[in-house]
Amino acid sequence: MTHERLTIDDSYRLCHAMARRAGSSFYPCFLVLHEPQRRAMEALYAFMRHTDDLGDRPASIAENQTVSPLDQLHAWRAALNRALGSTPGGMDGSPILAGAERILPAVADTVRRFDIPAKYLHAVIDGVEMDLTDQTYETFGQLAEYCHRVASAVGLSCVHIWGFRGDEPRESARSCGLAFQLTNILRDLGEDSRMGRIYLPREDIAQCGYSVEALQRGETGEAFARLMKLEIGRARQFYREGADLFDRLEPAGLRIFGMMIDVYHRLLGHIERNPGAVFRQRVRLGRIEKMQVAARWLLLPPRREALP
Repeated sequence: MTHERLTIDDSYRLCHAMARRAGSSFYPCFLVLHEPQRRAMEALYAFMRHTDDLGDRPASIAENQTVSPLDQLHAWRAALNRALGSTPGGMDGSPILAGAERILPAVADTVRRFDIPAKYLHAVIDGVEMDLTDQTYETFGQLAEYCHRVASAVGLSCVHIWGFRGDEPRESARSCGLAFQLTNILRDLGEDSRMGRIYLPREDIAQCGYSVEALQRGETGEAFARLMKLEIGRARQFYREGADLFDRLEPAGLRIFGMMIDVYHRLLGHIERNPGAVFRQRVRLGRIEKMQVAARWLLLPPRREALP
């Protein structure tokens, strides 16, 4: 399949294959959407997955590449701009992109069909650029801005695909993004700290009597417990605020939204019950618990009361 012959349908098929191959626990929810929405979610997922991967490459791999991850990210942004302003034939097939630009015709079609502001896609790229350049945050406000870029902007893109009533539900979508990303940060605390990435605000770490050095060593004393209680409490507040999004969505988006918030909230519960586990393993939901969540949101009517 050459770039010159690539059609939008070809591009959507590539996104579909990428979404299926990734094995996301949310993929079954894509299947309950109408076909245009399902294809749009697959295109959005493929874009977000590739963008995120550009920021997640280990330093040892990045150092052995002739093109830096930051240069690859800049090339990816330029390719997105070309796709949003041109037809599929406008792709340049840059070797820096290694063929990833083939998903962009579907992404651009999704943006146009569902009126997704392009600034949300650029915000995600901005967030990954922060990953590649800013390894620490002094205040929660700085961390919240990062979370908005890599998570809330994704949620706002999703609600355009699912459909919403009234004005764009920015605040509830932003709160959901903060809740989800804080959960991710707490789950990956050990792994990220070993890579030199410290996402938790330094002012929070100091306020709780903890230290970056203790975090990197995986120490779990009273200071660590205070820090985790602070951040988990914040995340729970954002979950409560984000649940309001349920009342603003069109019916097509209720199941997938309910499943997402349920999964992430359960992950937070696992972390709260055993905070020190984040230094030993990746906290996950068990197979039975995943099946319970899927059954609740795929087989039963979606109800606000079922949200955490």
